[in-house]
Amino acid sequence: MISWRKHYKSALVALGMLLSAGAPLHAQEGDPKKGEQLFKTNCTACHALDKQLVGPALEKVEERLQSEAGVDRDWLHKWIKDNKALRESGDKYANEVYEKYNKSEMQLFPNLSEQDIDDILAYTANPPAKEEAAAGGEKENANSLKAIEDAQKNSVNSRIVMVSLFVIAGLLLWLLIRLRELVKLQRDETLDVLQEGRVRNFGEIYEKYNPVFKGLLGLLALLALYGIWNSLMWIGVYKGYKPEQPIYFSHKIHAGENKIDCQLCHSGAKYGKVSEIPSLNVCMNCHRNISEYNGKYMEPGKDKAFYDAEIQKIYEHAGWDPATQSYTGKAKPVQWVRIHNMQDFVYFNHAQHVVAGEKAIIDGFNKKNPNNQIDIVCKACHGKIDTMNVVQMANDFTMGWCIECHRTTEVDMNNGYNQAYFSKLHEKLKKQYPKDGGKITVDAIGGLECGKCHY
Repeated sequence: MISWRKHYKSALVALGMLLSAGAPLHAQEGDPKKGEQLFKTNCTACHALDKQLVGPALEKVEERLQSEAGVDRDWLHKWIKDNKALRESGDKYANEVYEKYNKSEMQLFPNLSEQDIDDILAYTANPPAKEEAAAGGEKENANSLKAIEDAQKNSVNSRIVMVSLFVIAGLLLWLLIRLRELVKLQRDETLDVLQEGRVRNFGEIYEKYNPVFKGLLGLLALLALYGIWNSLMWIGVYKGYKPEQPIYFSHKIHAGENKIDCQLCHSGAKYGKVSEIPSLNVCMNCHRNISEYNGKYMEPGKDKAFYDAEIQKIYEHAGWDPATQSYTGKAKPVQWVRIHNMQDFVYFNHAQHVVAGEKAIIDGFNKKNPNNQIDIVCKACHGKIDTMNVVQMANDFTMGWCIECHRTTEVDMNNGYNQAYFSKLHEKLKKQYPKDGGKITVDAIGGLECGKCHY
């Protein structure tokens, strides 16, 4: 009997030790590396590890909730899978969280398994940041070395410029001395006879070659008129114009690196006459949660701090407080500098080109430029904007440039509407231009009529 009791007590002690040891082990279950991928896929739209976004910061969330609210991992499983059902069950803390965050309903994740949630919690408890920190340190060292090299190059360039300026200053001083000597010589009375002879000889030469001089003057006048006419013709043509904007915006990062569709921001290009500059509300759709730049691409001369500062400018103009995740109501407009600006007497409809002419414009451009292919219609006029850090005018946008495009761009006859509407015209052109197969270009359907663009 004593032996049985002794073994019974030993068994209870062993079980107690196992349970007490099992509690902290439970918090370490899960794979942080798998959890990192799951976190980025499912959580980053509303959460970050180190700061509040739409929802609270999640670093060490399990440990924090256990100490603050006395809830365990099972509660977190229920909250993540179906927080709505947990709130409706009357759970006090679930409803407190719901009220605290302005009754913003968290997305339900019934698709996540118990192991998936354990992996995510393992990642939030111990994110594998050491490798990232090391990589960041290497990158910082590389940036520092590059900065030193750039500084050395700038120092050498500055010395060259200073030496050049001293040489130019010396030459100018020498010329001034020589001019003073010439002026003194001209004032000498002994040279009057020589000067009278030179004047007389010049007059005789002018009389003898008077027709030649007049011809040269006429030629100079024509060249001057041509120069004036040519300069007038290029008024308003600003190819290559790329002004500095109040908020730095890199199309290479957004459209190039992140593959954001042009029409996500410039929705008016498809549905209206103008493509419109997107409002800050469009920017905030993404940057409400993206408060810092973590991309791999860095423009030469720019760093992460620069991009983060530009994002803060968006918040300032939109009146957004990232700390409270709310709008302050103190918004102020951004004074963007316009780049593409059609003259008032020119009518241009973006929707007509982007929708009706999309395939025709892309095919026509690629035929004319086999070594410079495009994949979206926007690039035909605006250039490869997904490679531009600073947007610039890629083409002339002159009347001649537009007419040339209308003369060479074929109408898409595979389009059911065009095929039916221009069927008679197509048959006529086939007979008129048999070698070309009766191709219908935009000029054949009124693309050169004055009233199409000027009204």
